[in-house]
Amino acid sequence: MMQSVSRILLAVLALAILAPGHLAARTPASCSAGTIYLTIDTGWGREAERIAEILKRRSIRATLFVANEPTHRGDRSLEPGWAEFWRARAAEGHVFASHTDRHWYFRGDPAPGEVRFVSFDRKNETRLDQAAMCRELNAPIERLRAAVPGAVVLPLWRAPGGITTPNALRMAEACGLRHQGWTANGFLGDELNSDAHPNTALRDRALRSIRDGEVLVMHWGVRSRQDPYANVFEDVLAGLQAKGFCFGQLNAEGRR
Repeated sequence: MMQSVSRILLAVLALAILAPGHLAARTPASCSAGTIYLTIDTGWGREAERIAEILKRRSIRATLFVANEPTHRGDRSLEPGWAEFWRARAAEGHVFASHTDRHWYFRGDPAPGEVRFVSFDRKNETRLDQAAMCRELNAPIERLRAAVPGAVVLPLWRAPGGITTPNALRMAEACGLRHQGWTANGFLGDELNSDAHPNTALRDRALRSIRDGEVLVMHWGVRSRQDPYANVFEDVLAGLQAKGFCFGQLNAEGRR
């Protein structure tokens, strides 16, 4: 009798594992393939809620690099209208770091102790000295903490586009922040043109090339991408977990 019950239970479990809903919530029993680190930059925010739900369903905690960027709502990502979103992410265990406040780009070192900071459209630029650099890097964290007092913030930062200069790195270190980029195979490509780089190709590339220790990068939605990467995001996570990867979080030293 007990053997019959055991066989029935095993059959039920097998069906549950094969069911799409159960598969979407599965995580690997061990990190046989290694540990990888998902990081998310603010971006346009159009698919933010959908991406967050996928992360929650798959029990993945990421490192979130925040900047006060324009969003699809017509506001900015660290304004009060986004406070509830960031509070929910903190409650889920995600950690945060700076992505600069204005999300401009570092375009050279005009003098010792200065860095050239230029807007994406190149219509605005300024020179940051040491004090201004610290203000630029600290401002998004101050905005975040005002909305989410209990947020865990790492002493890390990421330059927009991953573009740094020698002065920018030195000056940020003087502010107490270490730069954290991403690995070559960790570039998920969600900001690329979707006609030239369709989701299926990006998915297949990620599943083929990602290795132990990779730092992955993506955004909460990208304005210019016609076919949102969120449409294939869970396929990528499911495939990586099925291969035996675990998702870790960065610490104060960056990649563990």
